[in-house]
Amino acid sequence: TMSNWLVNHWFSAAVLAAWLGINIFLFTYYFLFFDRDERYFYTRAILGSALAWARASAKCLNFNSMLILLPVCRNLLSFLRGTCSCCRRTLRKQLDHNLTFHKLVAYALALLTAVHTIAHLFNLERYNHSQQATDRSLPAILSKMHLQGSDKWLNPIHSNQTTVEYVAFTTIPGLTGVIITLALILMVTSSTEFIRRNYFEVFWYTHHLFLIYFIGLVIHGVAGLVRGQTEESMEEVHPHRCAHYLTQKDKDCSHDCCKDPEFGSIPAESWKWVLAPVLLYIFERILRVCRAWQKVVVTKVVMHPARVLELQMQKKGFRMEVGQYIFVNCPAISLLEWHPFTLTSAPEQDFFSIHIRAAGDWTERLIDTFQQQNLEMPRIEVDGPFGTASEDVFQYEVAMLVGAGIGVTPFASILKSIWYKFQQADQTLKTKKIYFYWLCRDTGAFAWFNDLLASLEQKMAESGKADFLTYRLFLTGWNTSIANNVALHFDTATDTVTGLRHKTIFGRPMWNSEFAAVAAAHPRSVVGVFLCGPGGLAKSLQKSCHQHSSLDPRKVKFYFNKENF
Repeated sequence: TMSNWLVNHWFSAAVLAAWLGINIFLFTYYFLFFDRDERYFYTRAILGSALAWARASAKCLNFNSMLILLPVCRNLLSFLRGTCSCCRRTLRKQLDHNLTFHKLVAYALALLTAVHTIAHLFNLERYNHSQQATDRSLPAILSKMHLQGSDKWLNPIHSNQTTVEYVAFTTIPGLTGVIITLALILMVTSSTEFIRRNYFEVFWYTHHLFLIYFIGLVIHGVAGLVRGQTEESMEEVHPHRCAHYLTQKDKDCSHDCCKDPEFGSIPAESWKWVLAPVLLYIFERILRVCRAWQKVVVTKVVMHPARVLELQMQKKGFRMEVGQYIFVNCPAISLLEWHPFTLTSAPEQDFFSIHIRAAGDWTERLIDTFQQQNLEMPRIEVDGPFGTASEDVFQYEVAMLVGAGIGVTPFASILKSIWYKFQQADQTLKTKKIYFYWLCRDTGAFAWFNDLLASLEQKMAESGKADFLTYRLFLTGWNTSIANNVALHFDTATDTVTGLRHKTIFGRPMWNSEFAAVAAAHPRSVVGVFLCGPGGLAKSLQKSCHQHSSLDPRKVKFYFNKENF
């Protein structure tokens, strides 16, 4: 329901409303300014309302260009997450929407670029038309002012042979406008879910066109083709008083409106908007490069079934929290490509590990490289770790962890950490109950995770806390031989697929009944729901969180958290 959504997402709604409000304010304010200000009276005589459309959209483009880099400054987000550890859960959760906000700003940039470009195409057409006019109309006279002196012009087109295409490809604003628009189109189109999942390299390389975008943006307004009347000229020959004399002026003119108006360019100001975030991002990249140079030692390589590679590594000064992720680069495969992987080790271990599933060219080549044991170990560079939603899992007294396929990785870290906390009899552990759900297409994927679950089962039984962890494994794809095997061994104490005490369930979970059961078991608890999996599953879980959360603050509340890279 809407009320439930607002309870869970009031801060997101407030940020969205503020962002939208500032955009609307900037657009409206500058539209009215350029549509009514007396300094642009003569400019409007040539261009009409297209001037206001172009300038208002330019202001909003500057504002959104200022914001676009902030959500992808990973070190900044990790720092904020760390400093907000004592903040309310709702505030910390907003940091997990960083990529959603990044995409939203990018779509706004695309829309504003379209408005800005169309407005300027109209402007160029009107400049051209006014330059070619031979009558005594105000636009025609204003367009001939460049003949009075090199700095007197208002219309940037000084020749009757000039075309819109010529201006677009030979002037600084025209050429930079074309380049940054093409860069933006390529970045937006190559960042679709399909391309990111299947052709990550295409997404990775085209996204670095942002460098060209920002350089082009800063240079774009330098030439100052759009001009307005200067303050000094306004005092001498105000357009309200003198505009009509321009079309009727004779050679023997003697009154105070005889002097021609003078014009000046609008100063370039995009750099003022983007300077701070660009410097912050440069600092971010320098920090990443410095960290990447630190030596990483691969201590162990394990090849699991279903082509899953486990790398155990050590690096001086490396400190992690549960559920964090790192970026990995293998120079032997590609010098520039960095790929995110969730850490599967616990902070208590003396190494950090990742599990890599074959999914795309880069991962295939990495697995092949490590499988060739006769060669020397390839060099690995690591950047991170960076914080994610799963860091907050121990902030909740009840947690529901949902992993799909290799999406189980952040929960490997959490469950291992719990295992160590039980071993050390940690009294500070706030979490009282964990529900773990793992959805897999094939049985091979269960194999590498089984040992961890088996040792957890044993440890919790020994600690007298066998009911601390409830896990449910769902096999979403199976064949008749598996089904027949399960039927034959139905009465055994352990599962035939995994060898664990909890039986594997065939098919998909019924989330409504799962949430209802958790709500009934913990009627007054705050439940954290954590997902590492596809968008479709996220929508189902989010919906269930809203449906099963009580409006009464004293009763059960479900908070949804999703991993975002």
